Amino acid sequence: MAKLTTAEFIEAIKELSVMELNELVKACEEEFGVSAAAGVVVAAGPAAEVEEKTEFDAILEPVDASVKIKAIKVVREITGLGLKEAKEFVEGAPKALKEGVSKEECEEVAKKFDEIGVKVTIK
Repeated sequence: MAKLTTAEFIEAIKELSVMELNELVKACEEEFGVSAAAGVVVAAGPAAEVEEKTEFDAILEPVDASVKIKAIKVVREITGLGLKEAKEFVEGAPKALKEGVSKEECEEVAKKFDEIGVKVTIK
């Protein structure tokens, strides 16, 4: 028996009725010990894993000395930290200002820092 090419095999399958195709699938499952349903689950697996990100982090980038005091004030306003803690926070950048919040909230934080010339990265 001559070996069929993939294209010839597909053309032969196209000519089958739904009932004949169903019988072919069952015969293949029995012959090779596999399940056609498992292939569908595997194929759908990666697509099912894709989900839109809903939680973001606002990361304060290193601050230039010329705007350090302004940055400390904004950090205190956003986080509620005391003066000493806010100063240590700014000096320890890069650090997360907000974690697991909405993109809109991160953008608001970034805007406040952008106004004083400090970069905040949204991840």
